[in-house]
Amino acid sequence: MAEEVQNPLDQQFYARADAFINLANDAITREEASAGQIANSLMFAASRFNAWVASASYKESSALEKDRDEILEFFTKQYNLMLAENLDSYIENFDDYLNHAKPSK
Repeated sequence: MAEEVQNPLDQQFYARADAFINLANDAITREEASAGQIANSLMFAASRFNAWVASASYKESSALEKDRDEILEFFTKQYNLMLAENLDSYIENFDDYLNHAKPSK
């Protein structure tokens, strides 16, 4: 890519992520759509924004086209790493995160 994405773990990284999550949760609470529909909209918005971020530093579409596969690989890899980390966290903290009652012994 012409310009690498900034270090994602700046001081406000989690605060911004939480703001997007809160917006999605509010939409579910207001019953605008199902959780799956909200997730799809959020994923589309992230992909649209990332396409803009990746494209903004290019002067010509031909250069962007040349780097297309590298850009796709970069963002796909980042998403995969983040999703895996979050799934592992849910696996490890399932009852706490989802407020399920722990079975009695």
